[in-house]
Amino acid sequence: MKVIFIKDLKNQGKKGEVKEVKDGYGMNFLIKNGYAIRATDGSIQKLQIQNEQTALEEHLLIQEKLLEKEQLEKEQLTFSVKTGKDGKVFGTITTKQIKTKLEQLGYQIDKKAIHLDHVIASLGVHNVELELHKKVIATIKIHVIAN
Repeated sequence: MKVIFIKDLKNQGKKGEVKEVKDGYGMNFLIKNGYAIRATDGSIQKLQIQNEQTALEEHLLIQEKLLEKEQLEKEQLTFSVKTGKDGKVFGTITTKQIKTKLEQLGYQIDKKAIHLDHVIASLGVHNVELELHKKVIATIKIHVIAN
């Protein structure tokens, strides 16, 4: 029996995958529990249309994120911090602070999308990566200056 998975099932199949399974397993487990539907000509055609639509939406999202990347890379975030006698910074710049600064500029970036290669605990310019999409990574400059 051929089935189309409509949900991911560990070690069995991923959503949208067409697979040949034993009749009893397909009817009594996969279809009954809502993991798959029977693969007919109509359901396979419907799956292809859905896959094309998903691919188009993904392409449009990537294009949108590329435009956002261009705008973000023009931005420079400046943080004023307290320093000691030797120019040593008290504390660090966190992803939460970077997120707040980006929100003030009108960007909605998830805190988990901000990747710090190292702890920002010194004066100067630091590069920070923002994962806007799996395929779109923006790099912004963080300026840390003495207060």
